[in-house]
Amino acid sequence: MISPSLEQKLAGSLTFCAAATPRHMKRTGWVHKNVSDPETIAGHMYRMAMLSFLLNNDENLDTVKIMQMSLIHDLAECIVGDITPHCGIPPDVKHKLEDEAMENICELLGDRGLTILEIFREYEKQETPEAKYVKDLDRLDLIMQAYEYEKRDNIPGKLEEFFLSNDGKIGHPFIKKLASEITATRQALCSSSTSSI
Repeated sequence: MISPSLEQKLAGSLTFCAAATPRHMKRTGWVHKNVSDPETIAGHMYRMAMLSFLLNNDENLDTVKIMQMSLIHDLAECIVGDITPHCGIPPDVKHKLEDEAMENICELLGDRGLTILEIFREYEKQETPEAKYVKDLDRLDLIMQAYEYEKRDNIPGKLEEFFLSNDGKIGHPFIKKLASEITATRQALCSSSTSSI
C-alpha cells in the first residue's frame, strides 16, 4: 500500500507532468506571421537543450545547469502563454506573471520544485554566465528557426524582423559565430532568390 505522503507526491508529479508540458502550444511570433506548422514551445526548449551539447567548455560553465535552464526557461508559458513584445504587455508585468506561474508549477513538486524555480529565476535575472549563455542560445534558436521557415516555405527575407530583433545582442563568441554563419547562409539564399526573379 502506498503511504498518503507518497501518494500526494506522485499526484503532484503527475499533475506537474500534465500541466507543465507546453508540447502542443505554438510559439506566438510564428503564429502572428502565419507560418504554417510552427514550432511548439516544447520543441523550442528541447532544441535549445540539444544545442547546449555543442558547448566547448573552456569557460568552465555548468553544462548541466545550462541544459536544465534551457528546458525550463519558457515553462511558465504553459500557463501564461507565449508573451511577445507584440502582445502589448509591459516587461515587468510579463516577468511577474511568469514568476507567479512558475511558483504554481513548482509548488506541485515540493522540494524538487524549489530547484526548478531557482534555475528559472537565475535565468530571468541574467546575472550568471550560464543564464547569459542560455539567453544567447534562445536568440540563436530564434534565427535558426526563422531561417528554416524562410527556406522551407520559400519565403526568403520575409522573417527579417526576427533577425533584426537579435542583431548585435548575442554576446557569447561561439554562439555569435554560429549566428553569423546562419545569417550569411540566409543572405545567400535571399540573394539567389532575388537574382532569379
